[in-house]
Amino acid sequence: MPDSNRYDIVLIGAGIMSATVGTLLHALDPNLRIAVLERLEDCGQESSQGYNNAGTGHAANCELNYTPQRPDGSVDISKALEVNVEFDLSRQLWAHLVRTGAIADPASFIRSCPHLSFVVGHDDVAFLRKRHAEMSAHHCFAGMEFTDDPATIAEWAPLMMQGRKPDEPVAATRMATGADVDYGALTHALFANLSQSGGASVFYRHEVDGLHRETDGRWTVRATDAATGETRSLSAGFVFVGAGGAALTLIQRSGIPEAHGYAGFPVSGVWLRCDNPEVARRHHVKVYGKAAHGSPPMSVPHLDMRVVDGTHSVLFGPYAGFSTKFLKEGSVFDLFRSIRLGNLGPLLDVAAHSFRLEEYLVGQVVQTPHQRLDTLRAFYPEANEADWKEAVAGQRVQIIKPDGHGGGELVFGTELLGNADNSIVALLGASPGASTAAFIAVSLLEKCFKNKLTEQAWLPRLKQVIPTYGIDLRTDAEACRRSRDDTAPVLGLQTV
Repeated sequence: MPDSNRYDIVLIGAGIMSATVGTLLHALDPNLRIAVLERLEDCGQESSQGYNNAGTGHAANCELNYTPQRPDGSVDISKALEVNVEFDLSRQLWAHLVRTGAIADPASFIRSCPHLSFVVGHDDVAFLRKRHAEMSAHHCFAGMEFTDDPATIAEWAPLMMQGRKPDEPVAATRMATGADVDYGALTHALFANLSQSGGASVFYRHEVDGLHRETDGRWTVRATDAATGETRSLSAGFVFVGAGGAALTLIQRSGIPEAHGYAGFPVSGVWLRCDNPEVARRHHVKVYGKAAHGSPPMSVPHLDMRVVDGTHSVLFGPYAGFSTKFLKEGSVFDLFRSIRLGNLGPLLDVAAHSFRLEEYLVGQVVQTPHQRLDTLRAFYPEANEADWKEAVAGQRVQIIKPDGHGGGELVFGTELLGNADNSIVALLGASPGASTAAFIAVSLLEKCFKNKLTEQAWLPRLKQVIPTYGIDLRTDAEACRRSRDDTAPVLGLQTV
């Protein structure tokens, strides 16, 4: 293969994950030859695109699904703590990129935006009070406020209280340190810097249709150029499959035995979106409620301030749906093409034991526009139907993981799945992927480049980019405080 087609790294998919992995690898070793293959005409067009995700700096401040209630009534905040400190790594990476000039203006992708949790009814008010007591006692959630006073909630989120019944039990928590993130804009900024610095060659409109391991251990990645119909073959020592929902079928195509039995469960979504500036100017927060029983994490209802490409909007949803596509711009045959003899058992097992989820999705799919508006009005009682329009959100593919006994388990979250020598790795799953992209990229380094994470190689540079690397911010309160005090002013965020 000609030297021009030989690379150290090939990244498949030009979304926030590949942008982050490529950025971090280039920062650690500028001499790496990196290529990116993307099937669409631009980067960040699928799940990373602004309106295709929640835009939340997922720090588990407000997402109630991260803090389940135990049988004894206490609240488990362990998952919230994990996600909370994972977002700190993203903050550190972004602050480093701003300081070094790789990102010119942080306001182009991130804005300060308080995160609220909001509940209605005596039982949920009691739950939120317990949750606040647990979380606010920990240094990671210092400064979290709680109120069951309607007047205070009206100050925090005016849209949500106007027109609400005065005797309705309500409560809310608030974290002033939250953020709204335009991951599409961030993806563009990262790829622009990679291209301008010579850090990566990006090939758009190239759809990968072949992954083959060579006898020398390298990978040949074959892609078709949609513009010319020609085939481009790249040789790589390492391949990262960060192609969103398409990652499953691509890692299956590689033939690695570790992918045997894995399957995917696609979930789509619909937003209600309001661009009326009179409404948008009164809502400068992200407000999360409680998910319906049996619903997937991406369907937790929330009323969000969003700023995408400079436009201020309010989004509500997402309303869950079902599509056999694995990508928003994918094919209705994606699910069927992913079915193998080896994953048929796990698929059928999950289908047989996920009745509540299936019932929930069916109920969501058959909802009328009027029913969707009624759901919105539970959050925003005086919502005017004329102000809101439907917008299809991004497509997600949840992991169905083989259990080793012929069955399977539906897993919410993300997983790095690689072969024995970790020369090829795919990121499977969904939320909170974008917000924790830096954590996932660091996890990839530890999994695939462990021999480089030494004092003689990449480790000193990694600690410059992510100063708290190797420190558990869940237990080191002082390091946590220093990190947040350091990154907040660079990114324009609040501190407490």
